[in-house]
Amino acid sequence: MSYQPPPGQYPPQQPPYGQQPPQYGQWPPPQYGWGPGGLPPKKKGGAGKALLIVLGVAVLGTVGIAALSAALRHHDDSYTSAPSPTATYSPTYEPSEEPSAQPPSTKPTRSVVTPKPTVTKPTATKPVATRPTAPRATPKPEPSDLDIVARNKLYKAGTMGSVNCRESKARPATVAGARANYANLARCLNRAWPAMIAKAGAKFRPPTVLSFSGTVESPCGSMSDTGPPFYCPTNQTIYMNLSQDIGDYKQDPSVYNRVWARMWMLHQFAHEYGHHVQTLTGIFQANVNLRYEAPNQAAELQGSRRLELQASCFSDIFISANKRSYPLTGESLRQWKWLIGDTIDRAHDHGSTANHKYWALKGYDSRNPAACNTFTASGAKVS
Repeated sequence: MSYQPPPGQYPPQQPPYGQQPPQYGQWPPPQYGWGPGGLPPKKKGGAGKALLIVLGVAVLGTVGIAALSAALRHHDDSYTSAPSPTATYSPTYEPSEEPSAQPPSTKPTRSVVTPKPTVTKPTATKPVATRPTAPRATPKPEPSDLDIVARNKLYKAGTMGSVNCRESKARPATVAGARANYANLARCLNRAWPAMIAKAGAKFRPPTVLSFSGTVESPCGSMSDTGPPFYCPTNQTIYMNLSQDIGDYKQDPSVYNRVWARMWMLHQFAHEYGHHVQTLTGIFQANVNLRYEAPNQAAELQGSRRLELQASCFSDIFISANKRSYPLTGESLRQWKWLIGDTIDRAHDHGSTANHKYWALKGYDSRNPAACNTFTASGAKVS
């Protein structure tokens, strides 16, 4: 959501809460096994069969031996010889009557062999180098919402460079002309911010850009073209108000008014894109959480102003980085300086005229997100 010169309505930033996903029942696992015990049923007759097998083996063995003997006899009758007479055996060794003389005893000669001393070389033991045990890394705690908004890595991304963005030659006098300007600005911003987002440790995704007249429905609620353009973080979409941009351009045909209308459209689009940058870096959601936990309405409104003033600061970082190519000179520069200090904040959720100009100039003069840290600024600077 951005500012507007005429009074307008600030659309809700809180996305509607959806329903919880359906609860699925537990799928029963398949029943494995056979029967209650999980094993196959036992078959009867096992012992009887075993006994028959043992008996069969025994009978087969007896019959087989008899059959083998008969076969051998039938095969060759001459193989069996007649019985021989009984042989008488007598010992062939007879002891002599006189004992044999014992040989003279001789003492064995004992030879002593002196073993050579074994020289054992000392084994050099290499010292075992013990590696120091690396201490286990303690996981870093998740950053708090206050850390995300106040100490975001985006603030260290550095100065934004030019992408040589040029203003579209189409004029927002028609729907086609206004949409051509939106598409041109989206292409420029999609080239300007990715490097900064990457340095912040976040992943870049381009936003969706939709234009509307009448009433538009979004995940963040419905919005009428009597109000300003807005950004919805739920679907990361910029909604540009065709009725406002075309009406501003055609309201007064003077050169001054038409230049102002073009500069206002530039600032508004870049401001809504600033909310997209906040979404990608986690600032937007962290701010929503902090505002939800705010102790009172005054603190909640101050949180909203910090978010909106930062988006304008981001907007003018881009405008300044491309002021030479766009270009922002002469009447365009004069009208831009006038509009950043001529805002209306009736709901007290976007910042006073003086503070809006203060933060817009900080972004324009520095071209560095570090200058846009509204979350560490004093309350007076975000009133």
